[in-house]
Amino acid sequence: MSHDAPGKLPGTTPSATSGTASPGAEETQGKGLNAGSVGLLGSLVIGVSTIAPAYTLSGALGPTAAAVGTHLPAILLVGFLPMLLVALGYRQLNRAMPDSGTTFTWVSKAFGPWVGWMGSWGLLAATILVLSNLAGIAVDFLYLAIAQVTGQEEIAELTRNVPLNVATCLVFVALASWISYRGMEATKVVQYLLVGFQVIVLVWFSVAAYLHVADGTAFEGLHMDPDWFNPLSVDSFSTFAAGVSLSVFIYWGWDVVLTLNEESTDGANTPGRSALATILVIVALYLMVALAVLMYSGVSSEGVGLGNPEIQENVFAALAGPIMGPTAVLMSIAVLSSSAASLQSTMISPARTMLAMGYYGALPRKYARVNARFQTPGYATMAAAVIASVFYAVMRVISENVLWDTITTLGMMVCFYYGVTALACVWYFRRDAFKSVRGFLGKFAAPLVGGILLLVFFVQTSYDSMDPDYGSGSEIGGVGLVFILGVGILLLGLLMMFVQYRRNPAFFRQRFETTELPVID
Repeated sequence: MSHDAPGKLPGTTPSATSGTASPGAEETQGKGLNAGSVGLLGSLVIGVSTIAPAYTLSGALGPTAAAVGTHLPAILLVGFLPMLLVALGYRQLNRAMPDSGTTFTWVSKAFGPWVGWMGSWGLLAATILVLSNLAGIAVDFLYLAIAQVTGQEEIAELTRNVPLNVATCLVFVALASWISYRGMEATKVVQYLLVGFQVIVLVWFSVAAYLHVADGTAFEGLHMDPDWFNPLSVDSFSTFAAGVSLSVFIYWGWDVVLTLNEESTDGANTPGRSALATILVIVALYLMVALAVLMYSGVSSEGVGLGNPEIQENVFAALAGPIMGPTAVLMSIAVLSSSAASLQSTMISPARTMLAMGYYGALPRKYARVNARFQTPGYATMAAAVIASVFYAVMRVISENVLWDTITTLGMMVCFYYGVTALACVWYFRRDAFKSVRGFLGKFAAPLVGGILLLVFFVQTSYDSMDPDYGSGSEIGGVGLVFILGVGILLLGLLMMFVQYRRNPAFFRQRFETTELPVID
């Protein structure tokens, strides 16, 4: 028997059409979530987990280095800058409106329900895309780790068996959604273990690489050059934008901590602090690993050079053995734990976004159901798991290239919804942002610059992705598959929005100019 509360939206009366729900901390607990269950440390760990540093670096270091060469550290820093600026805007929005809907709620309040709906669609699309890819990476590294432990290399090839691959993926998704369904206490226990392990292994890997360079036993053995950190040395803006787009992807995920604001201690302040702390921890970890790999491997297209296309999809699988020796299996387990941990923590964001959308009438009311026992968005969590599973199965059967191109498309979606949310901060606080220097920087200047940068990268990447050589090289009618996927996802969002408008036009007819967001029954 389901524990989801039936009949009406949590915290509302049957006549909710005439009532309102304030997005302040006291009222938003009416959604039924477990208030005060996540502190600063727990939130930080979940943020790091969602970004999944081991998994992300394994798949992104190669393509980014191939795009920008030895300027990999510069691109990581440039990608960090808009993330930091946008996070400052998110922090201000969360202080004013600590609501689990985050982008959906904030953009609706600033620009109206139509833009708010599409902003949340960008968030949902990004999270569904990454959930499917996280599950796929977990499958790859599961069989690789088993092969390394048993010494039977043929086991690693089992991941190419499509039916077995899809079946294993569905098991991973089911386990992740089950943990998420059981609430934040179960989530935190799992995350402390998995995140701690992957960070230890990444530090171990980096130190070992630096020692190889110092001993003269590295593949390339480059010495650090200050020019590596200079973004102005990148040869073209298109190359720069492509590198930043990939860099944005590797930082993406910190905003999950904001969706926990209704479940956090001091929901108006803790999530914002946690978001900034998450980004700072991640940029330090990324620079440490990136420099280690760059100095060890270089960027040549031979051997384990980062420019070799044969290793770019999985850099750590190629480098762990030469760098870590007999302990290389730990890296495989670390990437497996990273993808599995992120698969579980990433479930948090789409589930709580859909919960808020259902609560305020932008999606059917069933998405607002909260499990009475675990105080989690039960229906929305299961919906996210099912959609991600179906998407992965279909894409995996069609082609591995199609699945890989979704990663690049993900970067476009992230730039879109981060950029829109940052500009929502500028517009929402336009009347009081100039009352103090601190308010000007946090409510206006930082989110304005960050939002414009990300939207420029979105437009540039969208244009460049029309080229069939962009991404995997796949095309339809001479147009790159990455562009088709990106445009197709946005058009699907428009279609779904109009379908929902036909079903429940009341939400889309509201003007959200006060501090309250109406609950549409």
